[in-house]
Amino acid sequence: MPTLLLVEDNEMNRDMLSRRLERKGYRVLTAADGAEGVTMASQAAPDLVLMDMNLPVLDGWEATRRLKASQATLPIIGLTAHAMAGDREKCLAAGCDDYDTKPVDFQRLLGKIERLLGRGP
Repeated sequence: MPTLLLVEDNEMNRDMLSRRLERKGYRVLTAADGAEGVTMASQAAPDLVLMDMNLPVLDGWEATRRLKASQATLPIIGLTAHAMAGDREKCLAAGCDDYDTKPVDFQRLLGKIERLLGRGP
């Protein structure tokens, strides 16, 4: 069972998404801010990180850079409510392997997770 780390400060979003992912067979760990996410990723060794980019304490941009500096092969999907031109490129430049917008389209996100884990097309 692959382990996902969901770094999300909004409790309702965190709970809803983690429950849906667990129903799809994933083990889901959660963190409420970027600093906690970096710590958890180094301790728990998840298979993939779902990173909100607008986080308290340490934002998702810097948390992603730190994770990639220490765990270069760890797949990270940036999640953001920003859907402006250039936001995808900004996420990828920070080190994200993919990007998705909020509100989350669960089937689209699931496809990205499965692709990055080598379980889908």
